[in-house]
Order: sequence, then C-alpha cells, then structure tokens
Amino acid sequence: MGNTITSKKLKTIEEAMSLIKSGDRILVSGFGNSGDPKQLVAALSKQPIKDLTIISNDLGSPGIGLGALLTAGMVKKLIGNYYNWNPEVADAFNAGKIDVQLVPQGSFAEAIRAAGVGVAAFYTPTAAGTELAKGKDQREFDGRMYVLQEALKADVALINAEKSDTLGNLVYHKTARNFNPLMAMAADLVIAEVGEIVQAGSFDPECIATPHIFVDVLVKRG
Repeated sequence: MGNTITSKKLKTIEEAMSLIKSGDRILVSGFGNSGDPKQLVAALSKQPIKDLTIISNDLGSPGIGLGALLTAGMVKKLIGNYYNWNPEVADAFNAGKIDVQLVPQGSFAEAIRAAGVGVAAFYTPTAAGTELAKGKDQREFDGRMYVLQEALKADVALINAEKSDTLGNLVYHKTARNFNPLMAMAADLVIAEVGEIVQAGSFDPECIATPHIFVDVLVKRG
C-alpha cells in the first residue's frame, strides 16, 4: 500500500454534505451538462435541508441535476440566467414558491469574479434600460448608461475538476472549466468533485487553474 495517495482535504461525499446547512447560498458550477459536479449535486438533493439560494448558470431539467433540488422543495431563491431547460422554474416562480434573480451571463461571471477578488460591486452597460435594471442604481459614463451589479458571494461552492493533487491544486478539462475557477474564489467553503487525485508536484504549475488555497474539501468521483 506504499503507493496509496492520501490528502488531508479528502472526504467522503457524506462528510462533505454534512458541511452544508439550510439557508446556505450555494454556487454550483457547470454550463448545461459540462463541468458540473454531478455526484455532489445528486447527494445534495437527498439532504434534509431547505431554503437554499442556488447561484448557477442554469438549473438542469425537471428532477435531473440541480432540477432535483427544486423538485424536492429545497430551493428558496435562484440567481442565474438560463432556465429555459427547466420549465419548473417558471412554474415555481409564478406560483410564488421561489424568488428568481436573473443576471446576464457575462455580468454573472464577472459578479462571481468580483466576489473572489474583494470587489463589492461594479457598473456594466449590460441590461441598462431593460427590465433587469429596474431597482438598480444606473449612472452615465462617457455618454453611455451603466447598471450597478453587486458581487455574488456564497457560503458554499460545489465545483468539478478533472484532476487534483493532494494539496488541492485543480486542473480542468478544456471547456468544462467554465465557471469553476471563478466560483472557487467566491465562497467561504469550496467542495471540489474530482476525477483523479495525484501526488503534489505532479502538475506543471502552468496547468493549475485553481490554486489549492481556494479548495477546502476534495471528493473523489466514484
């Protein structure tokens, strides 16, 4: 067993889920079915918790992926931008069961990045003059209107990576990287679902997209 790779950050999926509580704001990575932490989400959907705020690009499909959280009545609020795949989102919103905050995709990514680098808010021209700008501060710069967008910080981030080393440095697979590195910077607790764990020092430093300092928990994909 001399070749067994161990990490102080490695936990079972059950141990990782025990760290999430009712009322948490949770960042969840992924763009459709790419780069999302499928096993973490599936495990989360079975937890006896509620009133979650889910910050994600989309919400899967009815009963599938993140959609299972909504189906199970665990969601209080959604913050994201592309819910077309899941008609249950509109149904739940129209029935007054959840709150939905739509954020244009580029602004969404930048708001998460801003949270990670300590920027409280920023002005963007995206959505100026539209329904999405209502209730937000708007200012003119150089003859163009801009909308104030607040940063999107969370209690927990659930992310997905192709590989991790024992320290928690993460490497992603091509476009499956999507929101993962940004979300890893913007939460108090970061849980990473990884496909493979290797010894520290195995990675070319230039390949590391998320440094280990941002990662709290590793869960090996089964």
